[in-house]
Amino acid sequence: MLTQASNCAVRKKALCIGINYLGRPEELHGCVNDANGIAEFLILQFGFRRENILKLTDDSTDPHRLPTRANIISAMRWLVEDARPNDSLFFHYSGHGGQVEDLDGDEIDGYDEVIYPVDFKQSGHIVDDMIYDLVVRPLPPGCRLTALIDCSHSGTALDLPYVYTSRGKVKEPSRWVDVGQGLLDAGRSSMHGNMKGMFKGFGGMFKSETHSQKKAARYAKKTRTSSADVVAVGACKDFEKSDDIMEGGEAIGAISYAFTETLRRQPQQSYQELLNNIRDLLQDKNHQKPQLTSSHPIDASALFIV
Repeated sequence: MLTQASNCAVRKKALCIGINYLGRPEELHGCVNDANGIAEFLILQFGFRRENILKLTDDSTDPHRLPTRANIISAMRWLVEDARPNDSLFFHYSGHGGQVEDLDGDEIDGYDEVIYPVDFKQSGHIVDDMIYDLVVRPLPPGCRLTALIDCSHSGTALDLPYVYTSRGKVKEPSRWVDVGQGLLDAGRSSMHGNMKGMFKGFGGMFKSETHSQKKAARYAKKTRTSSADVVAVGACKDFEKSDDIMEGGEAIGAISYAFTETLRRQPQQSYQELLNNIRDLLQDKNHQKPQLTSSHPIDASALFIV
């Protein structure tokens, strides 16, 4: 597959979504602040024009600007319509995220990642497969999409197949993804006096990489590799939760804060430096481990641009 890096010099468009789920048991506090803050950051730091930024927040009085499932899907289509090489598109989501059982075999851990619109109880969630189909698949070679996903279980929320280590290398499927299930199977066998089953359970922890995980990784790279220039920063690993933090007396999402703060401090940095600086900034604030993913292999030592 021929890939082409974007110089981000033609058109710039952004979609920023912030959902606090106001007045509900699952209410959050920093997500609308995140959407507003990221929009202003893109204008001041990267030259986006205000009229080319679409915000969906649940404090809006305009029904077309509420982050309902229908409006989010429509806004995603707006973001990528007429996309051209060297365009720079930006997608930001701050709200609740979750996981559901994977049905098409492209997830190494067996779960799809989802985001929750403000009306998810009536209209349902949006699964990562759909997000990929809406904002990644339509893009031409050389078109840049940068995504910042500030929610729990967001490591691969765009379904991009290449995940990077702090050293800038592509991760292999983790042999420890299924360690919990392996321990569970071993424990059940031990409780029933089945020593053979116990050892089989332990063995499954290490064999999984050579079977279902590698198969899922191959399938993901086959079906999710794109010649478009897509990079995503997720707030945490797929099995982790993401938190708000307090800055200046205001609640904001941890990754939204860290992304903007590290680029304000050091506007010129590589992808690898960006990932490590974000992680360092959050190390003393919370437990989550931000992730960097891409639609095709990238040189992590290259300059990060938007």
